[in-house]
Amino acid sequence: MRFLFFTIVISVLFLLVGYTTWRGMQSLAIFGNYKYIFTALVGVGFLTLINSFVLGDFMSVAVAKPMSFIAYSYFIFTAYLFVAFLLIDLILVADTIFHIIPNLQLFRAISFGLVFTGILTAMVIGNYRFNHPEIVHLKIDANKPKQEKSIKIVAVSDLHLGFSNDKSYAQKYVKLINEQQPDLVLIAGDLIDRTIKPLLKQQVQEDLKSIESKYGVYAVLGNHEYFGEGVEQVRNFFQSCNIHLLKDEHALINNDFYVVGRDDKSNRQRKYLDTLISGFDADKPIILLDHQPFLLVQAAALEIDFQFSGHTHNGQFFPVNLMVDKMYEKAYGYVKRDLTHVYVSSGLGIWGPQYRIGTQSELVVIEFRY
Repeated sequence: MRFLFFTIVISVLFLLVGYTTWRGMQSLAIFGNYKYIFTALVGVGFLTLINSFVLGDFMSVAVAKPMSFIAYSYFIFTAYLFVAFLLIDLILVADTIFHIIPNLQLFRAISFGLVFTGILTAMVIGNYRFNHPEIVHLKIDANKPKQEKSIKIVAVSDLHLGFSNDKSYAQKYVKLINEQQPDLVLIAGDLIDRTIKPLLKQQVQEDLKSIESKYGVYAVLGNHEYFGEGVEQVRNFFQSCNIHLLKDEHALINNDFYVVGRDDKSNRQRKYLDTLISGFDADKPIILLDHQPFLLVQAAALEIDFQFSGHTHNGQFFPVNLMVDKMYEKAYGYVKRDLTHVYVSSGLGIWGPQYRIGTQSELVVIEFRY
């Protein structure tokens, strides 16, 4: 299965690179040797991308981080360029019928210039949006008998800490969380990008330990925590960060309400939701952390008061966000199902390219009233 996946990825990558290089050289032919400069840059970007994927885990953080940024930037640029060249080719096909373009070579050159400028502009704005997360404020009222209490919760997901989102990002995220002065911090999975190795090398646990919260920090596993060394190593890392991992487990907060952490869907043996809440005090509210927002009807049927999820990243960048929106009942934002409030976060960090084009990075501050 892994070999098949790898083969498909490499095939698609060669298609993207081959097509964009060919069309790029055609577009720059009018400028002489510039087409060779373009080809050389493509070659450097492609080799950087391959090296980052294959050798990234074996490099020092000082080398792996800039290489990863260049590699992913090249990938996102090439993906957009691929789509743009397809659209230009459609126009050229139409021109064979309507003959509205007087100079095809000049049209290709001007189109390439406009596309190149447009993509770079979108990437600059997207990188800014990634590096400047928005703060989303929610007010959630539990549906259990009122205790006339409230608590401030900071909820985040998908930090993807590793080589790209390194120690400096961990420090930035901790500072942002602490600035909200939370009573409780919840992490809905994918705290780790793939492996804990770069986190241990950078001693990121020392930064995460500095999260300040009256009732502590609770987290669940995401699918990316299943990519690396194994769940037990991840659990040990979480413990070193003073983060309480809830793997099909729950915590009773201040004897007032439950936080239930459901294991990620990657674990096919994870417990059923009704089993996880069996024996609970029916008068106490329940907050559910479940990384992937599938089957929201289950939480609604069990009258969970609030479910917080992540995973989708809201597609990260246009037009993937439009496709992701069709894949989930709720791919991003707030929705209420019967008595259950649900929020699906686009994530504080990001996987891969450090760009938010048409989406946002975010931290969620919740006033939970019960």
